[in-house]
Amino acid sequence: MSAQFDLDFGDASHGGIFFVTSDDLDPLADGAGMQGLCVCRIDLADYTDRAALFDRLAVALRLPADFGRNWDALADSVRDLSWLKAPGVILLFDHADDMQQADEDDFDTLLDILEEAVDYWQEAGSPFFVFFALPESAFDDTDD
Repeated sequence: MSAQFDLDFGDASHGGIFFVTSDDLDPLADGAGMQGLCVCRIDLADYTDRAALFDRLAVALRLPADFGRNWDALADSVRDLSWLKAPGVILLFDHADDMQQADEDDFDTLLDILEEAVDYWQEAGSPFFVFFALPESAFDDTDD
């Protein structure tokens, strides 16, 4: 897909959740990094269960050792992120289709939590962007 994005990563009002292809992740990371955002990459390849998800998120987001590894703890954590010491955050989820296909309920819950976080950070005036990489075929069904 290699979409062109007209996003100002320094502008919190541009934050949101976006669906892209894996080829888009590196340019997005570069653009956000140049704006000073903390770039967090989470690989969802071979998704098995939410325990593994929480482990991957704990590493990528450098979550505190006492992170509770459950949905409520994740919701609390993505509305804090003070330990990242950055003016904003970009989350790049690669192979999101693996998670979506393995457990659609988990995928939907993660989306809900991140949507709430986007709203929170927009109100706080801090850039917060989330990109989920899906295969090119996921975009084939769209009408032009």
